[in-house]
Amino acid sequence: MSFSFDVTHRLDDTRARAGVIHTPHGDVETPAFIVVGTKATVKAVVPEAVSELGAQAVLANAYHLYLQPGADIVDEAGGLGTFMNWPGPTFTDSGGFQVMSLGAGFKKVLAMDTKGMVSDDVIAEGKTRRAHVDDEGVTFKSHLDGTLHRFTPEISMGIQHQLGADIMFAFDELTTLMNTREYQEASVERTHAWAVRCLAEHERLTQARVGKPYQALFGVIQGAQYEDLRRKASRDLAALEVDGRSFDGFGLGGALEKENLGEIISWMVDELPEDKPRHLLGISEPDDLFAAVEMGADTFDCVNPSRVARNAAIYTADGRYNVNTARHKRSFIPLEEGCDCYTCAHYTRAYLHHLFKAKEMLSSTLATIHNERFTVRLVDQIRESLKDGTFYEFRDEFLGRFYATSG
Repeated sequence: MSFSFDVTHRLDDTRARAGVIHTPHGDVETPAFIVVGTKATVKAVVPEAVSELGAQAVLANAYHLYLQPGADIVDEAGGLGTFMNWPGPTFTDSGGFQVMSLGAGFKKVLAMDTKGMVSDDVIAEGKTRRAHVDDEGVTFKSHLDGTLHRFTPEISMGIQHQLGADIMFAFDELTTLMNTREYQEASVERTHAWAVRCLAEHERLTQARVGKPYQALFGVIQGAQYEDLRRKASRDLAALEVDGRSFDGFGLGGALEKENLGEIISWMVDELPEDKPRHLLGISEPDDLFAAVEMGADTFDCVNPSRVARNAAIYTADGRYNVNTARHKRSFIPLEEGCDCYTCAHYTRAYLHHLFKAKEMLSSTLATIHNERFTVRLVDQIRESLKDGTFYEFRDEFLGRFYATSG
């Protein structure tokens, strides 16, 4: 089938493991950070640079590529990888994130705590609802031109098959931590019903698209901060089989309480099979990465490294700082001493300070290369620490240094 997963190392008496995901376009050594290229591009960075900074795979957004340029065009080009000149493995999400982000108006930001209002009609201040959910699917109002579009599990599968990614995700409803318990229960059931439909359509399209490389399908687990819902959703998706097809892996999805991140992940992992990979959606902060790996997550994606880079925020082993502040105007040193990225090898903080102040596009390119390299390298180091048994020592040393200072 040209897709499989091998566990190669385990950390004694924990859920943490290292392994290899085999795909038609190459292997992904896990744990791994998957760089986000929402619209078939990592913003401001050419694919060759993404490869040079050590990324093993990229993840694109099915909703955005459906709207522009159209999944049929990507298919005609030879699939996502060929279209964007990326030779390695690719992932696509299902459009489910937009159920929340467009529906509640929060764009790319998910709250990671439960403080504040509890409401099933929550909406960001000054925003209007652009997505409406029903049991059959979701109706979107395009953020580009206001036209209405319909996503169902079958449509999401069709789009993702045309995009041709090695790993894709079942269509799900992403709720917020502000939704009521009653709504979370209904949403878990809805997401499960959609998962059944996704598997059936995935099998039909796999058989119909003869000659295309096999695309793995991951089921997505919801349930917010509730242990019973998370465990039930995990058990149900792990046991699900439709027309002889089961999920190839699992997405650990939904809004997650930061303070309980590891525990929530452990609930799901305990109910999932050991021989299938687990992808944690939307996580990249160092403490979250360590917590997730310890509890058994294998891969991660997040827009944060590139997004904050475009606002001059720079990650280093000594914490995060803003390179556009006055104190860096005459800092003729790399963004991070000892960093092996292209930016740090060739440019100084003073130069990036100038680029940001001058509003030059190159500022985003150079800062993004560094932040993505920082995150990819961190997860690579975590993987090596699992293999040599130094995970806890590395975690304590790294996090102690990272959060000890701020820039």
